[in-house]
Amino acid sequence: MELKKINEYTWEIPKQGEMRVPARIYTSSRLLENVKRDLTLRQAKNVACLRGIQRIAYVMPDAHQGYGFPIGGVAAFDMDAGVISPGGVGYDINCGVRLLKTDYSEKDIHEKRKELLAEIFREVPAGVGKGGITRLSRDVLKEVCIKGAEWAVENGYGSKEDLDRTEERGRMKEAEFSHLSHRAVERGIPQLGTLGAGNHFLEIQKVSHIYDQQVAQVFGIHAAGQILIMIHCGSRGLGHQVASDYIRLMENRFGFKGLPDRELIHAPIRSELGQEYYQSMSAAVNYAFSNRQMIAHWVRNVFEKIMGSSKGMDQIYDVCHNVAKFENHKIDGELKEVCIHRKGATRSFGPGREEIPSIYRSVGQPIIIPGSMGTASYILVGTSEAEELSFSSTAHGAGRVMSRHEALRRFRGEQIKRELESKGIELKSTSWKGVAEEASQAYKDIDEVVKVSHEVGIGKLVAKVTPVGVMKG
Repeated sequence: MELKKINEYTWEIPKQGEMRVPARIYTSSRLLENVKRDLTLRQAKNVACLRGIQRIAYVMPDAHQGYGFPIGGVAAFDMDAGVISPGGVGYDINCGVRLLKTDYSEKDIHEKRKELLAEIFREVPAGVGKGGITRLSRDVLKEVCIKGAEWAVENGYGSKEDLDRTEERGRMKEAEFSHLSHRAVERGIPQLGTLGAGNHFLEIQKVSHIYDQQVAQVFGIHAAGQILIMIHCGSRGLGHQVASDYIRLMENRFGFKGLPDRELIHAPIRSELGQEYYQSMSAAVNYAFSNRQMIAHWVRNVFEKIMGSSKGMDQIYDVCHNVAKFENHKIDGELKEVCIHRKGATRSFGPGREEIPSIYRSVGQPIIIPGSMGTASYILVGTSEAEELSFSSTAHGAGRVMSRHEALRRFRGEQIKRELESKGIELKSTSWKGVAEEASQAYKDIDEVVKVSHEVGIGKLVAKVTPVGVMKG
């Protein structure tokens, strides 16, 4: 496969064969070596063959092989000629990250960090298939899926200010509950307010470095040592079932003849089935927003109990990954509505976009890029340049370089816990297996990933944070 180097951090697969547009990969020479070992480049090339794709098929710095689309894949489609694909969104719909600030410093919580983590572990259910504290009726689940985080706030979980600092204000208005299958509803009822397993986590973090003091101040980040809380989870079994259901329905209705990969099954955006998927996906997005809203509320309660106050624990932002959205972007110099697929990618709108909360509109959208277990995570800000470079998108995390099976073969959860403790990082988990699967060595170097994002201009560095306590499912 021809891969052309454009500059130090940009590579391109030129338009060839069935490709309708080129495929562009933002990466470094070091990260590219990982990408070449799996099917990421082949998948990017395949995405570039889909009907109605606009401009370029993009691949973010944390990319690795996924289902159909690479994880880290971004593509925009014409609303009339284009398609919507579950493989371009992913199974964990609206897997995302919520970040809370606090008025506490590392010194303030040092003596109580174990107690804080243990109490959060008690309050927030985690683990594979784990049920939530609140078992919902079907009617209440319907409200959750329609209203998203608004439902949670109305029911005493957090405040309206949280909604103001959540992507889509915590609710995609196109959500339709009636399209969800019985099995999706069945899986959603017990799991609201749960962290889940896999790469999901909840971390108590400290600010270790501030790169842009002005933007950091706007975000509420004031000094090194400040304690933040990062929550990374998604739509649980409900979202997974929506993806499974519509992959099957689309294959039955439209087939996969002529596709470069069967996993790229899709429907025309304007078709009845395409609209039903979008509305069901939106319902799963809303479920995930509500999920993170409830977890954030319980974390505040823990700080109130252990530290005596949760004052100042305002939300910085909540960002989506794994989502399709209808957005306006410049295509060939003209503003046009397109369907953007961001799979394992974060929106990175620059200053002035009306989608950004008014408090951040002068500087750009907060971007939250979590690292792997025990490593740093980063806060960046969106840029105006990202509009032209990536349809206003950037990386969403570190990105795997090793399968979970291989990680289990090579690492032991107990040993990882000891290593983290030697660095002053507390760890609570439901399973040693889960810890081994998520070893930091199984992921790309997060420092390199965010460096590429910063240097390319699809997200500018604001602050680096490091873990004090880690909770894993």
